[in-house]
Amino acid sequence: MSRYDFDLFVIGGGSGGVRCARIAATHGARVGIAEERFWGGTCVNVGCVPKKIMVNAAEYGQWAEDAAAFGWSIETRGFDLATLAAARDAEVARLNGIYGRLLSGAGCTIFEARATFIDAHTLDVGGRRVTAERIVVATGGRPVRPEIPGAELGMLSDDVFGLKALPRRVTVVGSGYIGLEFACILRGLGAEVDLVYRADLPLRGFDQDIRVAVKEAMEQQGIRQHCGHHPGRLDRLGDHLCLNLRGGEAIETDAVLFATGRVPNTAGLHLDAAGIACTAKGAIEVDEEHRTTAPNIYAIGDVLDRMNLTPVATAVGHALADTLFGNNPRRVSYRNIPTAVFTSPPIGTVGLTEADAAALGPVDVYLARFTPMRHTISGRPGRKTLMKLIVCQETRKVLGAHMLGEDAGEIMQGIGIAVAAGLTKEDFDRTIGIHPTAAEEFVTLRTRTREAGVQAAAAE
Repeated sequence: MSRYDFDLFVIGGGSGGVRCARIAATHGARVGIAEERFWGGTCVNVGCVPKKIMVNAAEYGQWAEDAAAFGWSIETRGFDLATLAAARDAEVARLNGIYGRLLSGAGCTIFEARATFIDAHTLDVGGRRVTAERIVVATGGRPVRPEIPGAELGMLSDDVFGLKALPRRVTVVGSGYIGLEFACILRGLGAEVDLVYRADLPLRGFDQDIRVAVKEAMEQQGIRQHCGHHPGRLDRLGDHLCLNLRGGEAIETDAVLFATGRVPNTAGLHLDAAGIACTAKGAIEVDEEHRTTAPNIYAIGDVLDRMNLTPVATAVGHALADTLFGNNPRRVSYRNIPTAVFTSPPIGTVGLTEADAAALGPVDVYLARFTPMRHTISGRPGRKTLMKLIVCQETRKVLGAHMLGEDAGEIMQGIGIAVAAGLTKEDFDRTIGIHPTAAEEFVTLRTRTREAGVQAAAAE
């Protein structure tokens, strides 16, 4: 008999935590898992899933407007947020139930309560003392407001899903993927949108050509961008708000959404009681095995503030369970992870940006920009497609692929396999394209647009 209540206890019922708990239980471990808010975590409840449903809703409005160009006569009567919210929330509730059934079906003991550390093997779970041989922290992240006067008057991303009516004017602060996605969603649903960010271009860390193209696309769709600005204070003026920017500019608006970042959700867990070290920003420190500074405790997902993507947390949780209890030690690579940004149009990307690849040596860049067939007919502005491959001159391997355009996320999933497998430009070239599609451009890019990294290589 073990001296612990559980072989494994998981703190956090998001995608990574649930996968880790469920797989460990199928390997025969005695598993407990605690979630204090909602099963499925941010992604299912106030993130990927409800956001993508709202992306779809915004697209339907555009399709209805474009239909006339294709011969359809459609009368629209406006957008009803209540109808969308009811359907969206029903889908979220359905997924909540699935997560619970997956855990109970695998034999996990479920605690709908907050769990905090007493020591490295002991937890307070909703007032009950619980012990475990191994513990996994998977508490995710949370959005934060900027430290400016009046910030409490603004919304966070979670709050968008609680709106009862669509504000006429919305100001979004921040140019990461969350800020851009909601700016496009709200604009597509009919709101007037201002977007405020401190850099010259949105999406810091993405490929430069993509950043330029998405800025242009948003401008053409009527999103007013205030680049190079910082929010100074937010005030209420009667029935509306006024966001004052540093430098004197002011934006009158009906709602402000702060999408200025997320932080690891570690506050109040009493990590120090278990000997778990964190970075200055609150992210849990782990080694390559995802082990914390406490040898029996692991951490996965957004609580690490490293590649904060749901599929990454899920994959790492699965690998960790296999390693600890499945007699199958393995790791998940953080290289060449494909991802998408559901802007309008969407972005898909995998591998290195041109700047990062060029820093390693000479690369060839292949780039195409065109109007996709749908919009040669619709004439809708801001819907051009950009596709780009970055190829190592020495090995001919495709180091990065980037796309802005219709179905970019769907297309990039397949391209991601090729890049992760280390395929060469010649492998792409001898692949027959599917015609007529936008995706075929990735295998018909023949003329090099430019080379980069030559000077860096010569300097070495």
